[in-house]
Amino acid sequence: MKILVAVKRVIDYNVQIRVKEDGSGIATDNVKMSTNPPDDNAIEEAVKIKEAGKATEIVAITVGEEKAQETVRKALAVGADRGIHVKVDGILEPLAVSKILQKVVDKEKPDLVFMGKQAIDDDCNQTGQMLSALLNWPQATFASKIEVKDNKLEVTREIDEGLETIEINVPAIVTCDLRLNEPRYASLPNIMKAKKKPIEEIAASDLGVDVAPRLEQLKVEEPPKRKAGIKVANVAELVQKLKNEAKVI
Repeated sequence: MKILVAVKRVIDYNVQIRVKEDGSGIATDNVKMSTNPPDDNAIEEAVKIKEAGKATEIVAITVGEEKAQETVRKALAVGADRGIHVKVDGILEPLAVSKILQKVVDKEKPDLVFMGKQAIDDDCNQTGQMLSALLNWPQATFASKIEVKDNKLEVTREIDEGLETIEINVPAIVTCDLRLNEPRYASLPNIMKAKKKPIEEIAASDLGVDVAPRLEQLKVEEPPKRKAGIKVANVAELVQKLKNEAKVI
């Protein structure tokens, strides 16, 4: 079984996001970047499946600018066997990423495609579902538990009502939830070994995919500042304000 894992380079989740002064986007200069957190869970699950003897190869892929290759190197250090970097400059929408991944899947012929349930930068939660539609493969989204059973997967999903367990045929697309596992840290020896693992570089133009944005971003602005709270002298005043000012009772 071959597993293809898609990873994305995003602003680190610990960084305080800043909007550019002209409102044209988010400031990324000299900002710490890292792998999208749910993508770390996707890599970890693929490695665990391989360690259990149920997968023979893990291929990590990223789509983005030159520096995006860092996310593939991290995946290689954690346990992926080789990497693919599809080079694209500029903003990529989920549909363009899905079409690029479709071309790579057609070439690599993996049995499973893992990725995070959504990216923390755009919060779209669309790429996995779009890729499933393009490939006409079954999908299991928001996976919090995965069991490989012959040519099927039993997946427990996080849904609004709680948990849902489904069974899907392989090949399939799986988007991974943060509760799926605890991603491991890459050891120094593995980081050094990862430098020798191959990364194939592909230009998006060579895949024949139109990556032009379909949406126009007009302006980015910070949410309004929350007003400071007030203190009341007693319960009677609190009730009066809740009734007459807040109008919640």
